[in-house]
Amino acid sequence: MATTYSVDPGDPDASYLAFWRERHLCTLTTLRPDGTPHVVPVGVTYDPRARLARVIANAASAKVRHVRAAGDGGAAVAACQVDGRRWATLEGRAVVRTERERVAEAERRYAERYGRTPSPNPARVVIEIALTRAMGRR
Repeated sequence: MATTYSVDPGDPDASYLAFWRERHLCTLTTLRPDGTPHVVPVGVTYDPRARLARVIANAASAKVRHVRAAGDGGAAVAACQVDGRRWATLEGRAVVRTERERVAEAERRYAERYGRTPSPNPARVVIEIALTRAMGRR
């Protein structure tokens, strides 16, 4: 019998949501132009009501370039975190947002989750991931 780790990204159970509220370093996987995965450490915030995950980033970073290269339809990405045997993954289509209010909202959520306000960065953007799938083991 196969075990299912699927979660509704818009309506996670309490333990899944609690895990995403804990302070954990995450990874973001994007695809390079040649199709190989690019995995980097990031901070991720999860907003199930909006079905969004957010990652603040420098506009010149490789992860931002990879997402932008995918075009208007967005890039397929995965954000993951792990703590011992507990793990969680959020998947979806990512786009880069530069609007000041969107970046500010991402910074606010980052500060709330990670307990520190990001240092000022005029080149900061936010990668917004429209969630299509979630899974994990809590």
